[in-house]
Amino acid sequence: MRALLSVTPGGPETLEMTELPMPEPGPGEIRIAVRAAGVNFPDTIIIRDLYQYRPERPFAPGGEVGGSVDAVGGGVEGFSVGDRVLGLPLFGGFATHVCVAEHMVCRIPDAMSFEEAACFGFTYGTSYYALKDRGGLAPGETLLVLGAAGGIGASAIELGKALGARVIAAVSSAQKADFCRDLGADQVLVYPRHMDLAAQKAFGAAIKAAAPGGVDVIYDPVGGDYAEPALRAVAWNGRFLIIGFPAGIPLIPLNLPLLKNAQIVGVFWGAHTAREPDLHRGEMRDLIALFEAGKVRPRISERMPLSEAPQALRRIEAREAKGKIVLTV
Repeated sequence: MRALLSVTPGGPETLEMTELPMPEPGPGEIRIAVRAAGVNFPDTIIIRDLYQYRPERPFAPGGEVGGSVDAVGGGVEGFSVGDRVLGLPLFGGFATHVCVAEHMVCRIPDAMSFEEAACFGFTYGTSYYALKDRGGLAPGETLLVLGAAGGIGASAIELGKALGARVIAAVSSAQKADFCRDLGADQVLVYPRHMDLAAQKAFGAAIKAAAPGGVDVIYDPVGGDYAEPALRAVAWNGRFLIIGFPAGIPLIPLNLPLLKNAQIVGVFWGAHTAREPDLHRGEMRDLIALFEAGKVRPRISERMPLSEAPQALRRIEAREAKGKIVLTV
C-alpha cells in the first residue's frame, strides 16, 4: 500500500509518500480500499502536533474516506468484502488502504459517490451532533454560522435549514456569500478578513440588525476575534457552540453568557464517536436518510490526486476553500 506519512512535526511540506506493508484488520476492524479522502482543517494541525490528540508517528493524516470493504477482522458483522462504505478513521486516510473500527464505518447508498462519501461523515457528523445534540436547535430558531463557506460551515447551513431554523451565514468575501446563498442561507453577512476593534463592533452590529431578537444558536468553527462580537448578539437562553479555532483561541469575557443566560458548549465530535458509539451510529443513519431525501449534499469544489495533498492542506490553512476539497486515490 501507499500512504502520505507525517514523519516529523511540521506543515504540509513535511509529508512523505511511502510504501508500506498492507495492514491487516484486527478484531472489530474493517479494511477499506480507499477511493477518495476528504481534506479537513484538523488534518493541517494534527501533523503539527496541535490537535486534541497526537497519533504515534509515522502516521497519515486524513479523517474520512470513501471506498469499498477490502477485508474484515474477527467479530465484524453486517459488512462483506465489496460493500461500498464511508469510513471515519480520524487519521490514516491519506492512503490506498486503511483499517477502521466497525462502528466508524457506514454503508453508503448507490446514489452517493465515493468522493461524496469521503466528504460526508466528518463535516455533517460534526454539525449534526453540534446542532441537534449539543445545541438543541429547534424549528423557528435563528442560527448564525461563522466561516460558513468552508466544508463544515456549509454542512451547518444545510443541516440548520433541514432542522427548520432561520440561517444567517457569515463569511469573508462576496464570492463566498454567493456560495452560501446557493446552499440555502436566509441571510449572509460579510466580515473583514482581519478583525480590529472597529471591525468587531461593526460585525456585532450587523448580526444584531439581522437578528433583532438575538441569535439562538451560534456555530463557531473559526474562533479568534470573530467569536466575541457573535456572542454579544446571542439571544436569551442562547447557545454558543465551540467547534474549532483556525483563527486562534478567543478570550471570552464571562459576563457575556451571564447577561444573556446563555450557554457556551464544547463540541468534540471525535471523542463523542468513541465514547458514545451507539448515538454516533444513529446520527449517521439520520444523515444518510437526509442525503437520500435530497436535503444535504457535499459541495466538492476541488479534486486533487493523493500526491497533491500538501497543496490541498495549504488551501485549507489559507481558508481559501469553498465547500470541500477531496483527494482521489
